[in-house]
Amino acid sequence: MRNFLNGKFALMFACILMLAVSASAQLSLRKALDVDMDGKADYSVFRPANNAWYYLKSTGGFTIQTFGLANSDYPTPGDYDGDGKGDISVWRDTDGVWYRLNSSNNTFVAVAFGITGDQPVGRDYDGDGKTDLAVVRRSNGAMIWYVLRSMDGSFSSYQFGVSTDFTAPGDYDGDGKFDYAVQRPGATANSQATFFINRSSDNGFTIASFGLSTDLVIPGDYDGDGKTDIAVVREGPTNLVWYIQGSTAGFSATTFGLTASDLNTQNDYDGDGKTDISIWRDSEGKFYTLRSTDGGLSVTQWGGPSDFPLASYDTH
Repeated sequence: MRNFLNGKFALMFACILMLAVSASAQLSLRKALDVDMDGKADYSVFRPANNAWYYLKSTGGFTIQTFGLANSDYPTPGDYDGDGKGDISVWRDTDGVWYRLNSSNNTFVAVAFGITGDQPVGRDYDGDGKTDLAVVRRSNGAMIWYVLRSMDGSFSSYQFGVSTDFTAPGDYDGDGKFDYAVQRPGATANSQATFFINRSSDNGFTIASFGLSTDLVIPGDYDGDGKTDIAVVREGPTNLVWYIQGSTAGFSATTFGLTASDLNTQNDYDGDGKTDISIWRDSEGKFYTLRSTDGGLSVTQWGGPSDFPLASYDTH
């Protein structure tokens, strides 16, 4: 499933302002999928059959927008114009161009940044409340991060990680800026993986052994303290198991979802500032969400088989 989530739309489908809170780490990811600006992520899918984005608004109603190409684009939702709403955005592998619709004025924007073979990792690296254009390039055994900062238009390149690592950006130190981070697999599938994090607050490093080589990174602020937690999901013979090392709440393991049919879609759907454990079931076109507010289960019909749940864009 890792290649499914990191590939282009074609590979993906072939395999399967805001409420005031202190949780800046969660806020940025939530805004990317909050199109009605009510402080809750909206259930959303992309349909490759017609290149359409479908959003089910938590305030009521829905929106449908045709945008992008299923066979060449990566989904890159984010708040690029800083209005507190999620903008529809893609990065096109064939030409290295970011295409988006700004929600503030419905204008179309195209910016060339990156080359074929790069991986888009657009996040808010400068802490100005806007998603920055960013790509990772694997070259000569190294991983290089290229960032075009929205705050002042400056460009930076930074070598962090090796080419076999998986990207895991997040605000692990809670300073409002996303940190460069990677998950490094061990020698075998059952070997322990290691997270390497370059903290933006002090330019120091955090190294943490967590999960196995084949686990998927599922970043989010699950305990609501404003810091991204180290978290992975493991595909078992039948069920998915979520392993979370909360930066405040400590370690937890939760069995939730089915290996054969589900994609993880973690986000803050109930608006409490905590990431909710959530999956989208391809065979049913339903979102299953474990609410962090009360521990209850929400089941929402949205989308159909062969759609792609947009919340999976943040999984690596």
